[in-house]
Amino acid sequence: MLDSLSIENIAVIEKADIEFSDGLNVLTGETGAGKSIVVDSINAVLGERASKELVRHGTDNATVTAVFQDISGEVKDKLSDLGLKSSDDDSLMITRKISAQGKSSCRVNGSPCTASMLRELSTLLVNIHGQHDSQALLNPDYHYKFIDMLSDSDKAILEYKDCFKKLVSVRRKLKELTVDADEKDRQLELLNYEIKELEEADIKLGEREKLKTRRNIIINSQTLINALNAILSAIDGDEDTSGIENLASSAAKEAESVSSIDGELKSIYDKLLDLFDLTESIRDLTEKKLSEIDYSEAELEEIEARLDLLFRFSSKYGESEEEMLSYLENAVQRRDSIVNSDEELIKLNAEYDKAYDETLLKAKALSDYRKSVAEKFEKDVKAQLEYLDMPKIQFSVSFDRGNLSSNGYDKIEFLISTNPGEPPKPLAKIASGGELSRIMLAIKNIIAAKDSVNTLIFDEIDTGVSGRASRKIGFRLKSVAEHTQVICVTHSAQIASCADNHLLITKQFDNDRTYTSVKSLDYEERKQELARIMGGLNITDTLLQSAEELLNGN
Repeated sequence: MLDSLSIENIAVIEKADIEFSDGLNVLTGETGAGKSIVVDSINAVLGERASKELVRHGTDNATVTAVFQDISGEVKDKLSDLGLKSSDDDSLMITRKISAQGKSSCRVNGSPCTASMLRELSTLLVNIHGQHDSQALLNPDYHYKFIDMLSDSDKAILEYKDCFKKLVSVRRKLKELTVDADEKDRQLELLNYEIKELEEADIKLGEREKLKTRRNIIINSQTLINALNAILSAIDGDEDTSGIENLASSAAKEAESVSSIDGELKSIYDKLLDLFDLTESIRDLTEKKLSEIDYSEAELEEIEARLDLLFRFSSKYGESEEEMLSYLENAVQRRDSIVNSDEELIKLNAEYDKAYDETLLKAKALSDYRKSVAEKFEKDVKAQLEYLDMPKIQFSVSFDRGNLSSNGYDKIEFLISTNPGEPPKPLAKIASGGELSRIMLAIKNIIAAKDSVNTLIFDEIDTGVSGRASRKIGFRLKSVAEHTQVICVTHSAQIASCADNHLLITKQFDNDRTYTSVKSLDYEERKQELARIMGGLNITDTLLQSAEELLNGN
């Protein structure tokens, strides 16, 4: 829900901090005080077109910040899709800054974004309905969503979507197979070349690392030979110097000769013998390693050529040997698929026909289910409209059959007839702004508990409505607000009296400048404001009594 709205330098509002609550929030005030500016500010922060005319005269920039709390999982998913971060406490902060030159910048949770990204996000946060804005209600492409939202079970929808997904998968395979002959020949030629090249290369897993290790040994073979010979020389000695082996042997003899004098010297003798044996073992290992070194320029050239081939293949078929071999396997499958495409095409066509028939059956089942939901929906909307003093308006749900899509084959549109005897026509062509708002209110009252959008705004829903009808609209708004946060701009005392949070917008003048403020009213202040709305300048005891009766639900 919308928790707070901060406005700076928007039109006549220099600075205003508005705190909204759960339930029904009502904004009232004298004409020109700035009620519509609050709605304009919300529109701006939700990514709608923002004119430089919104910026308060004499200032460089205007800023609107909206904070939402308890955002839905759907909103979090959308944030992720847009590459924007979510907060840890399920809150969402949106800021829109507009310059006097008409440029604007947007931020979501501190991260920069575009106005189009805000518009995508806003459809999941707020629905605004006014005399010139009825959003989804005017677009027939969205009407099926209202019907599906009222469904008691998602079974028909899910079964259809599963079938349609399978149909699309088979259709995609068919499309891949039904390329023209020239394209098939080109693909086969390329695949045969790639397969031949990879098969002749006979790539082995892990061979690149083995080759690099072997190359390193060959390149450094002389260094290895020199080091191993030095080790042998140290062990064996030469004409001038005794080696480690001779020295260990001599030392052992010396220790043996005196071990009878001091028995503890026996352990020194034993260790010297171990040293002698260890030295012999080291010599054997060194000589073995020396004999294994095979320094060959030809082998080095072969290794370099092989590594070069693997490097070239890595840019064509995959970085690792695993990826190259996987590419080969896939290429063979694609080639076999093209070679056997005629047989595969027959098989896929049969599979497609079967999937199409199954999808069509599920689409019909979904359509039949929607029609049963729509039948009750029509009666409920008519009852709601009659309660809202619109008894002459007939409301119906039209079903036409279109092409199969991810949502079925139904083309659903809401139709109304405003005069008895007139045939129903699309809402967009018939309904006035006030009628649209009340129709949306009727629909929202029916689907409120299942609507995923948590904030609903009605801008002057009472336009052209009598006091009796306004009272009923107020009750309906109150009813919708049990499930969805409602914000309503109104001139009606009957609607305002139903508020859970009554916000008064006032305008003052100081040094030839206009200032607007927003204040949340307590009970006594609400009485005064309702009396003002009903009676204008002269607030009498009778008006105050009437206001109190409205607040007390009489």
